[in-house]
Amino acid sequence: MLVPSSSARTRPYVIAWVFSLIFYFLEYAVRSGPAVMLPELAGVFGVSTTEVSGILGTYYYTYSLAGLIAGIALDRTGAKYALPAGVAIVALGCALFAVPGPLAGNAGRLLQGAGSAFAFTGSVYLASRGFQAKSLATAIGATQCLGMLGGALGQSVAGPLIHNGFDLRTFWVLMGAANLATCLALFFITPNDAAEQAQQPNAKASLLEPYKIVFRNPQSYLCGLIAGLLFAPTTIFAMNWGVASLQQDQQMSYAAAAWACSMVPLGWVVGCPLLGWAADRLGRRKPVLFGGAASMMLLGLQQLYLPSLLPLYVSLFLFGVASGAAMIPYSIIKEANPDEVKGSATGAMNFLTFGVSAVLGPLFARLYGQTLGNAADPAAHFQTGGLFWIGCTSVAIVAALLLRETGAGRKTTVSGADARFSPGGTRIAPLRG
Repeated sequence: MLVPSSSARTRPYVIAWVFSLIFYFLEYAVRSGPAVMLPELAGVFGVSTTEVSGILGTYYYTYSLAGLIAGIALDRTGAKYALPAGVAIVALGCALFAVPGPLAGNAGRLLQGAGSAFAFTGSVYLASRGFQAKSLATAIGATQCLGMLGGALGQSVAGPLIHNGFDLRTFWVLMGAANLATCLALFFITPNDAAEQAQQPNAKASLLEPYKIVFRNPQSYLCGLIAGLLFAPTTIFAMNWGVASLQQDQQMSYAAAAWACSMVPLGWVVGCPLLGWAADRLGRRKPVLFGGAASMMLLGLQQLYLPSLLPLYVSLFLFGVASGAAMIPYSIIKEANPDEVKGSATGAMNFLTFGVSAVLGPLFARLYGQTLGNAADPAAHFQTGGLFWIGCTSVAIVAALLLRETGAGRKTTVSGADARFSPGGTRIAPLRG
């Protein structure tokens, strides 16, 4: 259960957090929707469907870099201006998708990625001020739940809508208008805590000082690597390549493939809050993280080698539920760094996580995507793609062994020079896994 702070002062943050969820919902629809309208986008931009896939991939370049800017902006000025600015950038990016030509397509996708970087970072910033610490993982899970619901509807609803004749340009103009309306709501509702942020210990330091703190912590890199490797099967495969892969390698119809792939983000709708709640309930992060990652591996192997055991849409839904574990490192990185750099910690996390996606995306396209539709043995080709993601999940599990436990249930004893600073600034014993 989400537990707001007892202080009436935090209530406006909870209300603003709810509106930030709308932004995150729309952002994920913008992120995933283009994957099921590749031919239509190719027609608007005047390029091939392969080139459209390249345009869509640029999203992660600006998303990861803008995540750093979002973190600094939130730590320095609060969410009052930074979050609406991000929404406005996404709105402009959506509008550009209604303009013919590849230049507009590239510019639109880059803006969509840049603005979207403020969605999750801003939502977590607001949640951390509106809810008690013991509910943080649950709040973050609920945030991701709404985002992935947007991802699921972006594919399962938008795809058939466009294929049944709804004008593509009108669709993207409406998406831009929806983001613009959310921008205005957030601007008028979000509390202005710029003065409070200016009093933080790092407020007079250089702009890069918060990131120096975060990036000097080895745990931050581990969190980013693990989340990136667990995110990639959904963000790169299910949301970009999944429909085409099932059509070409598994000879599924477009409707069946789109429906099956939409089950992955729909699984996140269940898995993110469920696994976040479990981590809060246990007071430990790592057991839930390991359980989710191991389940992803088992379900991936089942899809490849025992496909008749479960219907594909059921298996992919359960895979989505299990991959909700990718959100747990977002709680860990915030708990492993000082309280005054919460925004920067989340920004750094997005940079690291989607930096991994920016690397894995082109690699997967080179190893798998280039031969999609031209493979001599489509079944073997499909297995090759699946094993790539199972390998990524395996690396994530190994990296998680090096993480220190940050949950409230860890055993701590204060011990002089070996003590570490907790997020609130008090000294605690070293975190042990």
